[in-house]
Amino acid sequence: MVSQSRPARDPGDMLGYLVKHVQRRLSAQADAALEPLGIDRAEFGVLWVLARSEPLSQQGIAANAGVDATTMVALIDALEAKGMLTRRPDPGDRRRNLIELTAAGQATCREAEVAHTAAEEQFLAPLSSTQATQFRRMLRALLESDAAPGPG
Repeated sequence: MVSQSRPARDPGDMLGYLVKHVQRRLSAQADAALEPLGIDRAEFGVLWVLARSEPLSQQGIAANAGVDATTMVALIDALEAKGMLTRRPDPGDRRRNLIELTAAGQATCREAEVAHTAAEEQFLAPLSSTQATQFRRMLRALLESDAAPGPG
């Protein structure tokens, strides 16, 4: 039996490749936008979470930011050293600390939001406004999908 060979698929057409490289480009633009503020995307994520729900425990921030606990400790240590947040004992549980933004952290977060939004707009500039809105909508639909992969 003779097997028919399929044409080789261009790696640049594979979804995983595209998503990975698009994310790398967006990350690079966001990091460049945040660099003048002395923070990176991960630190901005912590500031952003705290600005919307402070004070939180380290575990609470990690859960909201989608970061593992070990990485979160390093991020909080770095932001505390930069004077952007403080730790204080949780009155309800003395074994843990609550993390909250300082005035400097609040100001940096506001500036970072503006810079990050501008980086996203620059990233999406090749798309029309309608396409950019549809792109975000499609990404949210994929994230919200409860379709689990079935057995192969």
